[in-house]
Amino acid sequence: MSPPPVETIYKDHHSWLHGWLYQKVGCDQRAADLAQDTFVRLLQAQHKQTNFTPEQPRAYLRTVANGLVIDYFRRRSLENAYQEALANMPELTMMSEEERLLIRQTVEQLDALLDRLPKRVRAIFLLSQLEGLTYQQIAEHEGVSLRTVKRDMQRAYVHCLTLLW
Repeated sequence: MSPPPVETIYKDHHSWLHGWLYQKVGCDQRAADLAQDTFVRLLQAQHKQTNFTPEQPRAYLRTVANGLVIDYFRRRSLENAYQEALANMPELTMMSEEERLLIRQTVEQLDALLDRLPKRVRAIFLLSQLEGLTYQQIAEHEGVSLRTVKRDMQRAYVHCLTLLW
C-alpha cells in the first residue's frame, strides 16, 4: 500500500495537528500558523524529493511541528529579552531606530550562530544566559547531570569564541 498524497494527509491530519500545536503554544492563531508552516515543510520536502510522502504522517508532522515550536519559543525568548533590555534603559540613553535595528540584526545573527549548536547544548546555553539559571538548576530542568551541563556550556563558549576569531 503506497503512502497517501499530501492533500489526503492535510485533510486527515490538519485538525489533529492544529490541536496538538495549540496545546504546545496556547494560542489558536499561532497554532494555525505553525500547522501551516508544517505542511509547507512537507510540500518542500516533496518538491526536493519527487514523490516523497511519509509512511507515518502523524509522526512526521509531529517531528516537523515540534522543531517549529522550539524555534518559535527560542525566538520569543530572544525577543522578550531584547524588549526587557530596552524597557530597562534610562530615557536619556534611549536608542535611535537605526541602533535598535542594528541590535536586532545582531541578535538574529547570534541566534543563527547558536542554531549551529546541537539542540541540547543550545538549550543549556540559553537557559544559562537568558534565563539566568544556575548549572544545577539547568541540570534538573533538562534531566541531565551537572557534568553534562558544564561540558555543554564549555562547548557553547568555545563555539562562540571561535566565531569571534
